[in-house]
Amino acid sequence: MIFIIVVGALVAGAGTAWVASDDVRYLTRAGLEEIRILQSRESIAALVADSSTPPELRHSLSLVLEARDFADSLGLDAASTYTTYSDVGRDTLLLVLQASPRDCLCPYVWKWPIVGRMPYKGFFDVKAAQREASRLADQGYDIYLRPSGAFSTLGWFEDPLLSTALSNDPVELVATVFHEIAHNSLYVKSATPFNESFAQMMGYRSAERFFDARGDSLSARRAANRWHDEQVFGAFYMDLTSRLQALYALQLDSAAVDSGRAAEGSWARAQLEGPVRDSIRTFRIGSVPDQPVNNARLVGATIYRTNLDQFELFFAQHGSDVTRTLHGLQQLVDGAEGDEAFARLAEAVGP
Repeated sequence: MIFIIVVGALVAGAGTAWVASDDVRYLTRAGLEEIRILQSRESIAALVADSSTPPELRHSLSLVLEARDFADSLGLDAASTYTTYSDVGRDTLLLVLQASPRDCLCPYVWKWPIVGRMPYKGFFDVKAAQREASRLADQGYDIYLRPSGAFSTLGWFEDPLLSTALSNDPVELVATVFHEIAHNSLYVKSATPFNESFAQMMGYRSAERFFDARGDSLSARRAANRWHDEQVFGAFYMDLTSRLQALYALQLDSAAVDSGRAAEGSWARAQLEGPVRDSIRTFRIGSVPDQPVNNARLVGATIYRTNLDQFELFFAQHGSDVTRTLHGLQQLVDGAEGDEAFARLAEAVGP
């Protein structure tokens, strides 16, 4: 989930700083968009009870409410997450920018108060996103600009479920609800990959429990298989990043780096069209283009799939029980910040 920093005071009085500061313009736009979203909120319970609500939307929102209620039984802090719904009136909510040097898997980071260092930046303004992407590309960075259908304000506001985040797939919809609620339950400052990878596990494992409790064994199995596939992709990305780190450690000239990246891109293609495709259960991999690696795109993919095997080991150590796993992780990373969270997890699960 993308986190957006919203500073309401900037909306009221940016003054001449509007002209002078890109950050002020960025934060003001984020604040205005948040105000629009909050003003359009409707009670999900009321929409479900309203017979004029389109049937498909009613069904999806009912599932959201049921998942919220079930989250409490798992010990997750649902708080006010997804008690309201906002139709944003467009297909794409915002664009997310990530960047990385061409010879290092080192995410470009933006620093913000409260949440700390973030390896991405979300833009509601398409032109502003493109300007920032062009600026970083001109400096030699790999860039990755992608759409996102949702974001979180980390509890500063009562985040509604956005129309762009709805899915026709009930497993993905329910997993998304648990994913976002998981962020309420555990958040480590300046540790985005840890937070997102933890929420991925909690999303799918909680969805599995949810559907199993409803007697929907087919959907429960699909949730388990989705989590299996995430781990397969996580292992693939870990292998690819290890190979690239070995390449970049050689400190080659630009031409040799480009050649090495192209070779690793061909290796990645062979893996995706071979052992990875043979191992996954729910996703489908077609023909993969043979192209050089983009470090920013790779960093973006690994944010949600870092050390998933360690999270799964921790889950197994706690009886494959969502509640015990959550409480165990909360205790494990209490007071941690940044990379320390993964260090503690690695020590807990052993070699």
